Amino acid sequence: MEWTYMTDREKIMSEDYYDFLTDSPREEGFTGYFEDGLFLNIENDLSLVYIKKDEMSPQRLRGLIYRDVPKLFGLMGLERGAAVSFDPEPLMKCGILQVQGAPLNLTGRGVVLGFLDTGIRYDEEVFRNPDGSTRILGIWDQEIQSGQPPAGFLYGTEYTRELIQAALQSEKPRQIVPSYDENGHGTEIASVAAGSILSGGLRFQGAAPDADIVVVKLKQAKRYLTESLFVPDGVTAYEENDVIAAVKYLEGYAVSMRRPLVICMGIGTNMGNHEGQSLLAEYLNSVATRRSRSVVVCGGDEGNSAHHFIGYATAGMKQSTENVEIRVDAGEKGFVAELWGTMPATHAISIRAPGGEITDPVDFKVQETREFTFIYEKTVIRVNHSLVEPGSGGELILFRFQDPTPGIWTIQVTTTGAEYDENGNFHIWLPITQFLGGDTYFLRPSPYVTLTEPGNTREVITTTYYQDSNNSFYGESGRGFSRRGNVKPELCTPGVEISTVLGSRTGSAFGAALLAGICAQFLQWAVVDGRERWLESREVKNYLVRGAVRPPGIQFPSREWGYGQVNIAKTFDVIAGI
Repeated sequence: MEWTYMTDREKIMSEDYYDFLTDSPREEGFTGYFEDGLFLNIENDLSLVYIKKDEMSPQRLRGLIYRDVPKLFGLMGLERGAAVSFDPEPLMKCGILQVQGAPLNLTGRGVVLGFLDTGIRYDEEVFRNPDGSTRILGIWDQEIQSGQPPAGFLYGTEYTRELIQAALQSEKPRQIVPSYDENGHGTEIASVAAGSILSGGLRFQGAAPDADIVVVKLKQAKRYLTESLFVPDGVTAYEENDVIAAVKYLEGYAVSMRRPLVICMGIGTNMGNHEGQSLLAEYLNSVATRRSRSVVVCGGDEGNSAHHFIGYATAGMKQSTENVEIRVDAGEKGFVAELWGTMPATHAISIRAPGGEITDPVDFKVQETREFTFIYEKTVIRVNHSLVEPGSGGELILFRFQDPTPGIWTIQVTTTGAEYDENGNFHIWLPITQFLGGDTYFLRPSPYVTLTEPGNTREVITTTYYQDSNNSFYGESGRGFSRRGNVKPELCTPGVEISTVLGSRTGSAFGAALLAGICAQFLQWAVVDGRERWLESREVKNYLVRGAVRPPGIQFPSREWGYGQVNIAKTFDVIAGI
């Protein structure tokens, strides 16, 4: 075989290389079997792997397990609203403005706020100090390959504070720092969490206006991944490898400066078991439990999307059958769905096409793959099964519908060996809304267990969102709990028509941005001001829970509200014993 030499950077960026993750700290577990591969250890038992496609035979591909393959994440947030004047009400509702002033003066001073998203428009006034200097410590643009990557990384380009400052003083700043947020999502989130005070707060004010900012502009997922999952062309999608690398970069930045760090995640996915068990989740748990750290994750916008189904076994029956109906839109070129079963039950399936054809029942016994075709449909359905999915231990049936005929598709699921479980004996998720090509949904959906991943991760702080103008939970917001009933979310934050530097926005990402700014305020009080230097995310979470406002008539913890509406001013009342 003739090899064309590629640099490590080129391998990571090339469509000729498959991307994987592994919980092996040793290179020989993957690249020792390949002539042309790249192995990057993130830390301990977490590594990123890149292997030339020519070396991945069908047999080797079949040998992969679910968690080896990167999940795809999309941007969380609904349509942009019209540009309106700055509205401080959400900041007041959260107690943010109250504690920014005397006597606490909590503005995020001394804390680093880290964002991994679409980048940042570094020339915006809200990211500068009063003297015009930048508040951004660094930008890692994973897409631009012409400059020097950060230390310890092999791709992208890092732009330091000094370079950003030089760009701001230049007549052509993008010739010095070409990284730019074309989408605007990352800029909006960063402005909500950390925007400077403009005109005494009349024009704009973020939750932590004195925090320092570090940004990762995530690179678009490789095309082979987006095509395999039928993500429509032009839709932003990020892969798990790059998200993990971004978290590593942000954590390393804070370590090098010995500063408290808050990571804000405004992205999410419906892929995964919704129990917070993935390699990304495990890494986030590790980071969140370190001293002076806090990780904030949005709960997503899938609450009313009809992309989740819960199946229940019939009480007292050894075997029960349920029909899961999916309405497939005419614009759908393909989609995937994941069925996660609950131990000790097992699940068999058959599929009915809109034209009436029914496949033979498949009673899975071990890990295997089946392919279904039809006489009157051009649809091809590939089904992968794992009786015990490594990492979670649960049963996983992964469906891949290619060229689905529009209409009602029915998956008949037969559950054996289960008692009735109030959390459901099996769950099925369709992709997040933007990863579908049309209006495809379940006819009998459940709005619960619709938090996007990694929102179910144990040690992070997860927020849903409400409309502060009338104090009502917003229907599009994801809802808890986790698949096995663990309490997620912990808090609920305003997230409707939130003022950003680019206009008003609605969505879970903007609620998460407010909460990230609140965490920066609290870390300033505890760590920077020396009151509790060894604080970690779990303790920040519990302090905020104790100060949460709990509307009457609701049982807490709630699938919608968590432990209540976040209010940092109330948290300090609790600490003060008021």
